[in-house]
Amino acid sequence: MVSLSPAEFERSIHLLSSEIGLERLKDRFVRGGAFTSKRGLGSAKALANRLYTLSGGLRLEVRASYAFQSLWNEIFTSRIRDEKEQTLTQLAECINACLIAGKAIDPDKTETLDEALGSYYRTAAGVLGDEVARLDMLLKALPAVAERIRSWPGNTPPDTAKHADGSDSTSG
Repeated sequence: MVSLSPAEFERSIHLLSSEIGLERLKDRFVRGGAFTSKRGLGSAKALANRLYTLSGGLRLEVRASYAFQSLWNEIFTSRIRDEKEQTLTQLAECINACLIAGKAIDPDKTETLDEALGSYYRTAAGVLGDEVARLDMLLKALPAVAERIRSWPGNTPPDTAKHADGSDSTSG
């Protein structure tokens, strides 16, 4: 799993906060054992800074990382229903098939990888919204794949007019 940058992590906390409210979000992190006191957490930015530090940007296997992942999945990923979940699983398998030993991108499969990433993004964005879909992909990606996602112009994959089913939204 890749770690989010401080800015990406802060944005993810803002998104969680806008979904359930800052106070409720802080309470959920306390109940999840991420920290014991809400003191000094008057804003989503302060909450993000504390959680980022405690979790090492989600690189550390600590309660703060687990609490974040649990809340993210509960609030956002749980929105994906059976049909879309099957599609995303198949696309994830296509993405993984473009990797060598599950660690590096196969140079002969970069075009296939880009197509699978674009399809995955468009499918997830249809349910979660653009920003949540992108952050969710980064949370699940290997570092090499995450860098590819981060390189997308405008934070969306190139050729976003093409749908997962191969149809083009610009035609008829």
